[in-house]
Amino acid sequence: MEKTVSIIIPCRNEELYIEKCVRSLLASNYPKSLITIYVCDGLSDDKTVEIVQKIAAEETCVKLLINENQTTPFALNLGLKTSNAAIKIILGAHSEVDPDFIKENIKAFEHDPQIGCTGGVLENVYEDENSKIIGLGMSSSFGVGNAHFRTGEKAGFVDTVAFGAYKKEVFETIGYFDESLIRNQDDEFNYRLIKNGFKIYLSPKIKCKYYVRGTFNKLYRQYFQYGYWKVFVNKKHKSITTIRQLVPLFFVLFLILGFLLSFVSPLVLTAYLLILVLYFFMAFLAAKKLIDKPRYWLKIIYVFFILHFSYGLGYLKGIWHFLFLNKMPESKQSRMSR
Repeated sequence: MEKTVSIIIPCRNEELYIEKCVRSLLASNYPKSLITIYVCDGLSDDKTVEIVQKIAAEETCVKLLINENQTTPFALNLGLKTSNAAIKIILGAHSEVDPDFIKENIKAFEHDPQIGCTGGVLENVYEDENSKIIGLGMSSSFGVGNAHFRTGEKAGFVDTVAFGAYKKEVFETIGYFDESLIRNQDDEFNYRLIKNGFKIYLSPKIKCKYYVRGTFNKLYRQYFQYGYWKVFVNKKHKSITTIRQLVPLFFVLFLILGFLLSFVSPLVLTAYLLILVLYFFMAFLAAKKLIDKPRYWLKIIYVFFILHFSYGLGYLKGIWHFLFLNKMPESKQSRMSR
């Protein structure tokens, strides 16, 4: 039996992408009468609203909602609470879905009655060379661990997905996205989902393109915020949500403490340098595996280092800020880096 589906798209100043995103949903191999698309705009000052209003005038299933708060979790909750659909999908404005995207999400729920969320694998579309390098680095397990929605096509149960489809009863059971979180709100929500007995299923048949933009500086700020806000989430739940989040922290502690202790003992200096050489050799092998073009390897290694160092440093600052000083998040870390 086909189900009603709503798609919630948070956006702000996305005039270059929003029409492709919405049109791809309208072209889905799923009855349009069962679909509602909510574009939750965060007070855009470009032509985003005008574009969405034009599409909405043609297609009654497209609705424009105004996100006065401008943050992502507020936009998500605005759309989710407005919708009464059986299945609710969250989607980024930089996305373009496959025609079977909605249908395959619905089918994925059939694998197990305990599945509360389904998702697929992102296919990166690069807009310039730096975006391509960043995207390649983030598609490697060396760069992002076992984030399967980025690294491959492993079907099965996972701890998180990008652009998840959720059963209505999930929100009735565990509530909505935490609006105090500027980053990590999806990871935190999925942690609560699993904690309450639901499962998350990833299917490679659920396909979605994602237009990658970015610079190395923005990547650094983005992952610093991920690490920083992850500690805030851990403190709220009094638990570490995943073990892999600690690896970048240990990496940064190794860099700092190893450097300082190297002045004390030549043996420590030798061990420190050997481990650094091993790290960069592994990074080189991972970069070489990603693409057979030597001119990209050094920059991909640089991306790996940014991902690990910035997340770990942000996590370390979060520990100091939230656990030792018992403070609330800094205002500058509440501003989005993208």
